Order: sequence, then C-alpha cells, then structure tokens
Amino acid sequence: MMPTGPERPGAFAPEFRAELARLMDRRRDVRRFHTEPVDEAALTRCLDSFLTAPSVGLSEPWRVIRIESPAARAAALANFEAANAAALAHQGRDRAALYARLKLSGMRDAPVQLAVYCDETTERGHGLGAATMPEMRRYSVVAAITQFWLTARAEGLGTGWVSILDPDRLARDLAVPPGWSLVGYLCVGYARTLDRVPELEAEGWETRRGHLPIETR
Repeated sequence: MMPTGPERPGAFAPEFRAELARLMDRRRDVRRFHTEPVDEAALTRCLDSFLTAPSVGLSEPWRVIRIESPAARAAALANFEAANAAALAHQGRDRAALYARLKLSGMRDAPVQLAVYCDETTERGHGLGAATMPEMRRYSVVAAITQFWLTARAEGLGTGWVSILDPDRLARDLAVPPGWSLVGYLCVGYARTLDRVPELEAEGWETRRGHLPIETR
C-alpha cells in the first residue's frame, strides 16, 4: 500500500509545510526600502534560485541585468516617473486622488535593482513546448522570479516588482539585444515595513478574493 500524508515518498514534514505556507503568506510587494547595502552572499543565494526554476523545454530563457551605474538608474527612474504620470492622467476622477497617493516604486532607495528579461530567441530547449505556445518562455521567467522573490523573503529581504515602465524605452537605455523582452524590474533590499496586509488592499485600491474560483467541465 502506498504511504499517505507526510510518509509518502518525497513529502516534507508538517513543520516545513507550515513554514512554507507562512513564507508565502508573508510575501509582500515592497516599495519602502532602507538604503543600506544588501549582504552579497544572501543576494547570491537568491539569484541562485533561478538555477532551479522550471522552464519550458529546459530553455532557461531568463536574462538578468543588475542596474548599478548612476546613469542606468537615473534612466530607469525617469522612465517610471514618465509612465506613472501618464497612468495618473488616465485615471478617472474618483480614482485619481487615490492613485496619486500610492507609492508604486522603491527605485529611489532600493540598493539592488534588477531588470529581468526573457530571451525570446534562445536556442536552448530546441523549441520544445514553445513552438505552439511561445509565451511559455515568458511564463518560465515569471516562475523563476517567483522563486527569487520567496527566497529573498526567506533571507529577510524585500522585493518590489515595478511594472509601470515603458519596456521599449528601457531596452534602449540598457542596450539589450533585440530578442529580449522585459518581464520584471525588481527592487531588492531590506524593507522598512513588512505589513501583513498588502498595501494596495490597505489603501482601498482593491481587495483580495479570499477564495479561488474553480470551474469544472
């Protein structure tokens, strides 16, 4: 008879599963950072999580650029500020004031900033699974970012995903190859606060469902 529960081969102990659930519950999208440098050994462990991430056809299409120079950081920040101003201008009257007070980027303070791209032209994986669904390469990069995010939280680091950007402008500023597409711009550092409630929920922008809608066919 096949063992059940924690005795099933490959299952982790209940204590580990409880800690994993707590880790996922405490993951936050961080926008407020201390400016102190991040421990490089901890950051390396976080980046190493990319090496174990799943990818379509084992293509490992993620490409990571560490944004360090003052010029590159200034260009990325200016990109965000322009995109954010445009987004504010498109908000309806009832949402504009709320949008304006949201803090949507930690780019001014985060000591580590990473632009994570998908190499849409990679030959790794020999096209397995991507011929019919090429977007699977980008989904693979998202999965890798998720692993990084959780690893960073376990290391005591906060991560913020900045999506209010012009990808084409950022690609020009960073001189990335033409076959790369932006998936995530990440701010990483020690968080000033790690609230239990997501900031957008606390500010009244949106609420969590609290349940998973599942349909059957």
